[in-house]
Amino acid sequence: MSELDMDIETDWSEIKSLFKCSFKSSFHYAIASVTDDGEPHITPIGSLILAEPGKGYYFEKFTKRLPNNARTQPKVCVLAVNGGMWYWLKSLIKGEFGSRPAVRLYGTLGALRDATDAEQARFQRRVKSTRFTRGYKLLWKDMSKVREIEFDKVEQVKIGAMTKRFF
Repeated sequence: MSELDMDIETDWSEIKSLFKCSFKSSFHYAIASVTDDGEPHITPIGSLILAEPGKGYYFEKFTKRLPNNARTQPKVCVLAVNGGMWYWLKSLIKGEFGSRPAVRLYGTLGALRDATDAEQARFQRRVKSTRFTRGYKLLWKDMSKVREIEFDKVEQVKIGAMTKRFF
């Protein structure tokens, strides 16, 4: 285990907390995959849900390249960054982050399947504050297909001296 690694089992609650902060500040995560030609490709995903340790799923509605890439190269890396303005301003003033600012989860995409009622309800709770908007109806109202991700590695992001307390 390198100094950047965390443990999926023991650090899962902290990982989920950072993912929650990331979503609140940017409404998405970045999922990196590899194309058939070996080129990297990054997809913004706003519907990723972390479940029990090492498990997650996202609603696959608008993605085109990610499912194509999954056919030949199912490995992915998900980046979550706490982009909150006050979090960063406070950290810059103090000269250190009070909590980890970012984390990468490495995993493997599973098959596309129908979402369960519980999975749909969980996602709808996440976006309930936007239900009155036109964007909600266009993006998130009808989410029905999910793709599972099994995570096997987590890596914290090192940002120089401001993250030294975590290493």
